[in-house]
Amino acid sequence: MDRKETKRSRLRAIISGGGTGGHIFPAIAIADAIRQAEPDAEILFVGAKGKMEMEKVPKAGYPIEGLWISGFHRQLTLRNLLFPLKLASSLWKAWRIIGRFRPDVVVGVGGFASGPLLEVATRRGIPTLIQEQNSYAGVTNRLLARKVNKICVAYPGMERYFPAEKIVLTGNPVRKAIEGSQASREEGAAYFGFDPARPILFVFGGSLGAKALNEAMAANASLLRERPEVQVLWQVGQLYEADFLACEAAGLPNVEARAFIDRMDLAYAMADVVLCRSGALTISELYFAGKPAIFIPSPNVAEDHQTKNAKAVVDAGAAWMIRNSEAREQLIRKSFELLDDETTRRQLSAKIRQLAMPDAAVHIAAEVSKLARH
Repeated sequence: MDRKETKRSRLRAIISGGGTGGHIFPAIAIADAIRQAEPDAEILFVGAKGKMEMEKVPKAGYPIEGLWISGFHRQLTLRNLLFPLKLASSLWKAWRIIGRFRPDVVVGVGGFASGPLLEVATRRGIPTLIQEQNSYAGVTNRLLARKVNKICVAYPGMERYFPAEKIVLTGNPVRKAIEGSQASREEGAAYFGFDPARPILFVFGGSLGAKALNEAMAANASLLRERPEVQVLWQVGQLYEADFLACEAAGLPNVEARAFIDRMDLAYAMADVVLCRSGALTISELYFAGKPAIFIPSPNVAEDHQTKNAKAVVDAGAAWMIRNSEAREQLIRKSFELLDDETTRRQLSAKIRQLAMPDAAVHIAAEVSKLARH
C-alpha cells in the first residue's frame, strides 16, 4: 500500500502537549472524538518526560513518547542552563518521531512538549493545528501561530493574538462524563455521604491542590463550625494531603476532606456553590455543570492567564471572583453569602450555562480530519 493510499484509508495523527490536566484531558477528548469518527485512526501522543501525561495517556488507551523538555523559568535559576540542551534534544527526538510515525496531521494542545513537536512538523510541511484553551494565548502558541494551519480557540476575540483567517471557535473539550452528565443532586449526595436537603459547598484546587484555598479552609474552622447545616466537600490535593487532612477544619462533622475526588461529575451535580481555581478546563466543566462559582485565580501561572479566564466569565455576569491574596479572609464568608442568596445563585447558574459550547472535541476532530485529508 503506497503513501497516498494509506492517507486516504487510515488517518495518522500525533497529539502533543500536557503538563497539567488542563492540557491532558482535552487532548484525550480530542483523540477519543477522532477515534469515534474514524475507528481505525492511528494516534500517537508526545509528552514531556516525568509529567502526568506519561501516566494518564496510557490509562486512556493511547501510546505516548516522552521528550526531555521543561519550561524556561522566569526567575534566574541553574535549571535554565539546561534549557538549550533540553530544547535541542527534544527537537532532535521530535524529528525522529515524526519521521518514524509519518503523521498526516500534528495537533498541539499546549504544554512543554507541544513547542518542539509542532516546530518540527511545520518545518517538514505536515499539516498542523493548535488548540488554545485560555482567553489569553500562551507564548508557545503565539510563536507557533504564524506557522500552523488552524487554531481552535475557546473564547471569542482571539484575533488579538492569532491570524483571524486561521481561527475556529470551538470551545474547550470536556470529559464526556461531565459534558453529558445526567447525574442528580441526590445521586451525588449519596455517593459522598451528604444530605441533599442541606446546602453543599464543593472546594477544590485541581488534582494537586491549591495552597490558598486550603489555607482559607484551615483558617476558617470556627466559621465552618458556626454553620453546621452547610456541608463541605473539600479536595485538598495530592501535594497537600499531609498538611491539611489532619487540620481542625478537615475534622469537622460537616466537612468531608479528601486528597482526591474521583467522581467530579457527581461532585458538581450535588454542589450548590463551587470554590475553585480558574484554569480553562475547570471553567469549561462549570459551563456544563451550570453551577454558581467563586473563582480564586492562581497567581503562579504564565502571564496571569487564570485571572484573565475568570474575568471573562465574571464580566459576563456568570461568576464571582476573589483574588488569591484575599482568599484567607474572604472566601468562606463570600461562599456563605452566595449560599444564602438563592436569586443570585439562579442567575449565575443560568448565565454560566449560556457560555457552554457543546461537542468541542467533535468540532476539533473534524478540523483535524479536514487538514489530514486536504
